[in-house]
Amino acid sequence: MSSNENGQIQQEYQSMLIYNVLAIGFVGGALASSIGIIAHYFNFMDFSPKFILTSWSNMTWIDHWLGTVMTIILFGILSVGIAFIYYSLFKRMKSIFSGVFFGVVCWALLVFILKPMFVDLPTFSKMSANTVITSVCIFIIYGLFIGFSISYDHQEYIRQKNKAEKQSES
Repeated sequence: MSSNENGQIQQEYQSMLIYNVLAIGFVGGALASSIGIIAHYFNFMDFSPKFILTSWSNMTWIDHWLGTVMTIILFGILSVGIAFIYYSLFKRMKSIFSGVFFGVVCWALLVFILKPMFVDLPTFSKMSANTVITSVCIFIIYGLFIGFSISYDHQEYIRQKNKAEKQSES
């Protein structure tokens, strides 16, 4: 295999890795918000992920199925950016604890730093223990999904790159 072909294969695999991060981010955000909506429905949390819409608008459609779908899509889109942040900072991490840490940090950023942007998100002091535990667990699962998937994809990229280098040397 020539070095030109090897470089082209590596470039294609790297662009595929970027698309995978995009998909992982969207699916992770959509799944986490779906779990949050279900947790709110069964009264495990005092607030619904719909706070992202209700904080900015009081339109009636937000309370119906369209609001639920738009919430899931919006969290999926926002999660793509979060996945790229994870990719740029922690893609080389091989431990699941980096995903757990990332999820907890995302939760803390939302609850303590970004809270003023979302008036329908209760303050930490007004959240019940059930709400705190459930929301932290959802964010931990989210962080694990994002972290493990991106790290695994990156490790596969490194493995394929090393394999291609060995083949080009032979």
